[in-house]
Formats: sequence, C-alpha cells, structure tokens
Amino acid sequence: MKLMIINGPNLNLLGKREPEVYGNTTFEDYFKTLQKKFPQIELEYYQSNIEGELIGKIQEVGFGYDGIILNAAAYTHTSVGIGDAVKAVETPVIEVHISNTHQREEYRHVSYISPGAKGVILGFGLQSYELAIQSFLG
Repeated sequence: MKLMIINGPNLNLLGKREPEVYGNTTFEDYFKTLQKKFPQIELEYYQSNIEGELIGKIQEVGFGYDGIILNAAAYTHTSVGIGDAVKAVETPVIEVHISNTHQREEYRHVSYISPGAKGVILGFGLQSYELAIQSFLG
C-alpha cells in the first residue's frame, strides 16, 4: 500500500507555531513515528505553503497511489482549486485537521475539500493522521 500525506501552509512550523493548538512535535519527527508504526505501508510526505504546488502534487499522485491524506490547512476554507483537484483524481482522499475546526473561527467551519473527500478526521491532534492511515487499512 502506498499513501501520500500532503500538508498545506504553515504546517512546516509544527512544533513552533501555536503549541497550545498544534503541540510541540515537528511533523518530520511525527512522520518518522508513523513510518515505524506502519512498516507495511509505503508512506510519503509532502508539504507546501503554495496552493498551486499542492494542486500539482494531488494531481501527480492522484491516479497511482492507494490514498492521499490531505491537511490543506487554511486552504481548506478558501481553495476551490484544491477542492476541485480532490474531486478530479481517482485516489481516495481523507481530509485531516489537527484541531477541531468547528471549535475555532466561523470561517473554519466551511471546507472546500470535504465534498470530494472519502472522509474527514479532525480534532485528534497529530493522531488524526494515524486515524486516516488506519481508515485505509480497514
């Protein structure tokens, strides 16, 4: 099984940015933990702060991977283009968020990703990614 984790803007600052919301662990460190926990899965990771690069990566892997785990971060609530890319590919996409976006600002309650996603996992911290991986195994 081959899964791609795609993270959007500012998630490169995990471990530094708002630790009360996002925790103290960098995503790179957490990704190593995921790789050890799921050795039977070929896990890859990509992060960009640029909307078009995220769309390009979704299109690149969206016809040959078994799944995409997508945390589009702030673009979740603003990017029709990323939402359209999710709908355009064959690979199932699980939308994840570290925080419970419904407990945050009202504009974060709307997702352009969800209508094309296989499922949505939010509010479980970094464990949201692990839950998404498990959804592909189930």
